[in-house]
Amino acid sequence: MLHFRKELWFNIPTRRAFVNITDQVSACIKESRIREGLVLVNAMHISASVFINDDESGLHHDFEVFLERLAPHEPVGAYRHNDTGEDNADAHIKRQIMGRETVVALTEGKLDLGPWEQIFYGEFDGKRRKRVLVKIIGE
Repeated sequence: MLHFRKELWFNIPTRRAFVNITDQVSACIKESRIREGLVLVNAMHISASVFINDDESGLHHDFEVFLERLAPHEPVGAYRHNDTGEDNADAHIKRQIMGRETVVALTEGKLDLGPWEQIFYGEFDGKRRKRVLVKIIGE
């Protein structure tokens, strides 16, 4: 069995954003030369997410509104975690809702995604460097 590992780095200038990383993951597959297997894509920070969904701006807006309704950023004093001097408790909760990682089948050197499916990096506490791991195993 072959394996490949690469880190994708992001520095999102805003507090929150959704970034389509499907092309970057596909580039990793090409670089790996693995044709059949599994691709793990995971956020390596506790205030960021990786998930699969549609690349449609209205849906992304709906995600933002929904997440802010469930775990609003303000008032920051409403969260015990922020008693430590942090202001990102909401980002931890949003990450938990959207998920840490995704695993996608790799078939004939391509991501086995369904219609409209794309891979996204979700940032919930930006303005600093963070990374995503792409791990490919197979043959």
